[in-house]
Amino acid sequence: MKNQTVVVKFGTSMLTAGTKKLDKSLMIEIVRVLASLKKQGFNIVVVSSGAMAAGRDVLGHPDIPKTIANRQMFAAVGQNFLMHTWQSLFEIYGIHIGQILLTRADLEDRERFLNAKDALHAILDMGIVPIINENDAVATSEIKVGDNDNLSARAAILADANLLILLTDQKGLYTADPRSNPNATLIREVEKITPEIKAIAGDSVSGLGTGGMSTKLQAAELATRSGIDVVIASGATPSIIADIVAGSFEGTTFKAQCSPLEARKTWILAGTKPTHKIVVDAGAALALKEKGKSLLPKGIVEITGEFVRGDVVVIESESDEQIARGLTRYNSSELQRIKRQNSEDIEKILGFEHGHVAVHRDDMVFL
Repeated sequence: MKNQTVVVKFGTSMLTAGTKKLDKSLMIEIVRVLASLKKQGFNIVVVSSGAMAAGRDVLGHPDIPKTIANRQMFAAVGQNFLMHTWQSLFEIYGIHIGQILLTRADLEDRERFLNAKDALHAILDMGIVPIINENDAVATSEIKVGDNDNLSARAAILADANLLILLTDQKGLYTADPRSNPNATLIREVEKITPEIKAIAGDSVSGLGTGGMSTKLQAAELATRSGIDVVIASGATPSIIADIVAGSFEGTTFKAQCSPLEARKTWILAGTKPTHKIVVDAGAALALKEKGKSLLPKGIVEITGEFVRGDVVVIESESDEQIARGLTRYNSSELQRIKRQNSEDIEKILGFEHGHVAVHRDDMVFL
């Protein structure tokens, strides 16, 4: 699995080891394992809870009403402390970190989703470990993702990850609640998340976090449908992260329903037939059809309709032959300005760039 991307989600109960403060001795063990995987060539993404717990601890656990404003205040104070802790520990291994704070609005708006995706990939391309968390200091119920399990699944999709690891206080998904049923057995592998599988999921009883087993199943369902393998395992020993990546561990594996590329291309085809068109010259048509190349602005001769970045468009030849459908990296007005131009000139013309291609081959389905 070298050169692949692994997303690891750490809940509050794990980072605090069940106490009311961050357990730095445990976190340094986590970082040691992640640094080792990074040295092996893996891209690592961390989804970290713990901001509110850290904020309460920094402020001495004041006895104040549990209002949204106070929760946001704890998160604002604790987020800085949480990030400083991660930074100081990764710094031991010479690894830089970058913080990404997200809300549901960032993930549901196509333009903001793509901006977050581009930023995340730029961070990974520089060898930096992104630390992702929900922006609890400003999020309200209307814009919250809801829990960091589901946030981690969306982060895995943003990162085009191959594996999502959800660490919890249980070894995985059991046939029944192991805390009350001594006959419960661990389910090692789940091919598909069925209503029966959902029915046996219980809730966490740690009281420190917002996610139980049911939210982990929601996250696993979202990720596996997007072509990402998911593992739920106990986070009691950080070395299990390396064991999971190596494929030798005790936990529950949820198998991806398809590859990430297949999932994206299925989504492109599943939507309504797009009315927006990009017409390309003969050279670009040949490069697309016979060589599977990305579409460069240089090969675009005409644009029909108004569309935003990330919309699905039809790519046609000048003889009206439909070649492909794809997700455009630029909106229609931007493409009007850069069509027939060299990719190296995009930034000079627009003042920015979203990459050197108009439609990437990974975001294209040939018809």
